Amino acid sequence: MRFRHQFANLWRSISILFRDESFLGAISKIENIVSKILAIALILVIFIALFDLLKLLTVDLFLTDPKGVFTAPLLKIFGMFLNVLIALELMENVTAYLRQHVIQLELVIITALTAVARKIVIFDSKTEGDLTGLAIAVLSLSISYWIVRSQNPSRKH
Repeated sequence: MRFRHQFANLWRSISILFRDESFLGAISKIENIVSKILAIALILVIFIALFDLLKLLTVDLFLTDPKGVFTAPLLKIFGMFLNVLIALELMENVTAYLRQHVIQLELVIITALTAVARKIVIFDSKTEGDLTGLAIAVLSLSISYWIVRSQNPSRKH
């Protein structure tokens, strides 16, 4: 009898937990925790990338002869700058999600465009198809961005 009563209580608790409102609330809390962990991880990545960039610039400009001249390829330096910018864009995506609990498609597309732009800036063609693929990516992302912006006229600058 006691076992049956405990089983009934357990079943009642489980059924309450799996009601739509309760279940969706639990999922929302988990998404929030994961987003915060991602934000912390991105902060770490941003500072490490920034440290690497500053280290490269310091060594390159002040400690390597001839002083005041870039010995590292500029494309490498530009790529490192863009890595930091892409990480900042990703941080903006995560913080926007934490604020509004929706993924902002416009921010995601801008981040993707920045990543493709980085690839173009440091482009070292191995085959002709590489450039064609990047061109298609830029065109597709640009069209996507235009569509998203045109559907949201309240955000016009």
